[in-house]
Amino acid sequence: MPFRALPTAASKVSYSLICYDATGQERRDPDGMDGLMSRRVLDTAAGAGATDIFFFSHGWMGDVPAAVDQYNRWIGALENSTANRRAAEKIFPGFRPLYVGLHWPSLPWGDEEIGDTSFDAESGISPEDLYQTYLERLGDTPAIRSALGTIFEEARRNAAPAELPERAREAFFDLNEALGLRSEGAAGAPDADREPFDPDQALQAGEEASFGGWDVFSGMLGVVRLCSYWTMKKRGRTVGETGMHTFIRKLQQATPARIHLMGHSFGCVVISSILGGPEGKGVLDRPVDSTVLVQGAVSLWSYAASIPFGGAGPGYFHRVIADRKIRGPLVTTQSRYDTAVGVQYPRASVLAAQVAFDPGEYPKYGAIGTFGLQGLAQTVQTDREMAAAEGDYGFEPGRVYNLEASRFILKGGGSSGAHNDIDGPEVAHAIWQAAFASA
Repeated sequence: MPFRALPTAASKVSYSLICYDATGQERRDPDGMDGLMSRRVLDTAAGAGATDIFFFSHGWMGDVPAAVDQYNRWIGALENSTANRRAAEKIFPGFRPLYVGLHWPSLPWGDEEIGDTSFDAESGISPEDLYQTYLERLGDTPAIRSALGTIFEEARRNAAPAELPERAREAFFDLNEALGLRSEGAAGAPDADREPFDPDQALQAGEEASFGGWDVFSGMLGVVRLCSYWTMKKRGRTVGETGMHTFIRKLQQATPARIHLMGHSFGCVVISSILGGPEGKGVLDRPVDSTVLVQGAVSLWSYAASIPFGGAGPGYFHRVIADRKIRGPLVTTQSRYDTAVGVQYPRASVLAAQVAFDPGEYPKYGAIGTFGLQGLAQTVQTDREMAAAEGDYGFEPGRVYNLEASRFILKGGGSSGAHNDIDGPEVAHAIWQAAFASA
């Protein structure tokens, strides 16, 4: 079935799902035209006279069913916002929306692994199965296979050593190099928003953090998860800058429809990379009409013209603002209940158990989902509270709005907290309001 029907929407609403691989190449789809769903979407957008095309990118969802579940809820929340849906009919004459979900392989670790630093029989997954799982996630190249093999061999002997064995230490450096992970500081690409990789420091930081009940990165497996975490950020940039950026350009050439982009978590890296294009320097045929980044796992300085840390330069996506690649508003959300971006993100960047900064100041490493986009001119940036699911935000084109959303994004638990609480009516209302401001 080329388009997926929403299971909860009152009207007959459907969306398409376009899948990309880790390199940014679109995957073959039997429901597509000539095997490509993007071609069917292009044909549908032009032939059906779509006026507004809404694109969504998930965060760390490992497979298609997980992505479908999120899009069912997220798009369903938009469609079930009846007041906004009626307003769209008035604001956009002849309103004909087209919804598109983007899928990319992005699971940095599985829930079955969290909290376990051993390889005993009760861990729920065998060492060999876990090894094969990480080969699939990270890429089964000879260099990655060799480094992971050594790490897992050492972990079978002692998964939570006080110090890394020399063979494991060398293998982690080999793995970091094989994955092409960089450490260029806050001004680099989103996958380089970290201190230089030090597996010994990472091991120690994970152990210290685990005493507080937070053990995603504890033990030798925790250092593997850390490498996987940054690989997924790099992958988000890759798929956004290549295949997805190219597709958005083709869509702009095929139809005059307004284009609205929404991303969640690592999906905010994807959406930002679609806007930025290759190396952040790409060109769109025209600005997109609105962008919403929900609980973004990307640097708070990523759009800044100048990062306030010695010689850091501009943020990787600064040209999105400088070149006015968004005609309407850019809206972000923040929640203090989101521990994925509030705790995991800075610890993965700094590799220290404690991440501190002076009151009233912003850290070098922090996520949009915690701090919003910073380093922007006052004429561009506005910080405010997320509103209830009614009323007019008064968003203005060309501005960036950071919405403090802790009143509404607060449900959830475990290592991610409220990170996935993104399908409430208040979030849907903010997305609609961003789209309306582009009219």
